[in-house]
Amino acid sequence: MSRPPRIAVRAIILHQGRLLLVNAYAGRADLWCAPGGGAKAHASLHDNLMREVFEETGLTIAVGPPALVNEFHDIERDFHQVDIYFHASILRGTLNPDWTDPEGIVTDRRWVNKVEAQDLRIKPDALIQAAWGDPGIMLYDPLEPIIR
Repeated sequence: MSRPPRIAVRAIILHQGRLLLVNAYAGRADLWCAPGGGAKAHASLHDNLMREVFEETGLTIAVGPPALVNEFHDIERDFHQVDIYFHASILRGTLNPDWTDPEGIVTDRRWVNKVEAQDLRIKPDALIQAAWGDPGIMLYDPLEPIIR
């Protein structure tokens, strides 16, 4: 019997024309994604996202409207995750290279402009479009295999 999909939230944070990215897996420097993570029960998606972004970056954010729904999966591990991406803005804080993610997953953070982002390996495929596209359009990035 398959496990139900896991729900996660992620933040699309554009600041001064640059997008905030974090490493997708500890020890894997070539794959980037938006900060965020698994939603915990009995907390709103916004509260979950604020918690996850603070844990991974030390930033306090304001959560805006949703921008993208992405699904990815790994059939071999019976894993299916649905990520809901929200536009977000920084309320307080700056990136500090000494910041430590308590879960030890995020080990690197960086700001990239649109040109730099196109040269990086970023997941999901629709993240760049969601970040720099029409903010009034909600995107859906269908099921894609997980990359490790």
